[in-house]
Amino acid sequence: MSSATNAFEDLGFFCVDNLPITLLPTFARLVQADEDNKGRIERAALVIDIREGHFLGDFEKQLKALREKGLSVQVLFFEASDDTLARRFSETRRPHPADTGAGLSEAIRRDRVAMKDIRSLADHIVDTSDQTVHSLRSFLVERFSPTLEGAPMRVQVLSFGHKFGSPHSMELVFDVRHLPNPFFVDGLRELSGSDRRVIKYLKTQPDVEETLRRFTDLLVYLLPQYKREGKSYVTVGIGCTGGRHRSVMIANELSDRLRRAGFESQAVHRDVRKFKKNKPATARRLTADSG
Repeated sequence: MSSATNAFEDLGFFCVDNLPITLLPTFARLVQADEDNKGRIERAALVIDIREGHFLGDFEKQLKALREKGLSVQVLFFEASDDTLARRFSETRRPHPADTGAGLSEAIRRDRVAMKDIRSLADHIVDTSDQTVHSLRSFLVERFSPTLEGAPMRVQVLSFGHKFGSPHSMELVFDVRHLPNPFFVDGLRELSGSDRRVIKYLKTQPDVEETLRRFTDLLVYLLPQYKREGKSYVTVGIGCTGGRHRSVMIANELSDRLRRAGFESQAVHRDVRKFKKNKPATARRLTADSG
């Protein structure tokens, strides 16, 4: 269910885990559009399981009431084989919510009994026994995406300086220290890669355009492959020496090109403000000791 919830969140659904069934009418008012409430929540995914206890008996009545209000409600029921459930609980080392001390097998049996009436009301029954996280996400995106494209691929292009250390959790890292460095150009040292003068200087360098073209072509090819495997967020690192000039300019330009290619892209600059002006050396006066 956590994997399904993540997929629905990527699709723009407002997700609530373990919402008490008795609060469904209250929640419905946040979704239903009328003269006073213009639909603050357009799409919602609610997780209900055996933790509801004796309130599960009210599910059919509450479901009927929601549909009578004119809301489009679908019940998606997830199940798996006993062996698969036992393996998953063993891997996560989390107790089954229906476990009262009689063991996991008994907890799974009690879960099936408690949920059988809700299963009979389901619009979709999904057996996840042979599903992976990626295949389950693909199924949900294809079935419930409001657009044909599914969840958007979000890309963060992160500029950084190698001398400050590499950022964590990046899918791809490009090093642009091969490009001419504005730091050594008079009048550009104290500027950033977002300044038009630095941009103009770098765009006159033949290697810059070639680098941008190759980076863009590679990403336009790779990002849909990442999306197909279930990733909805990718961070691309662009590193130069200090993270102020080359990496900033390349990150900005690359992000713009990805947006024009149809991706949701944003440039973020980690180290651009860490630049310090070189201070002139302090002259020291040497004096002789007459003594």
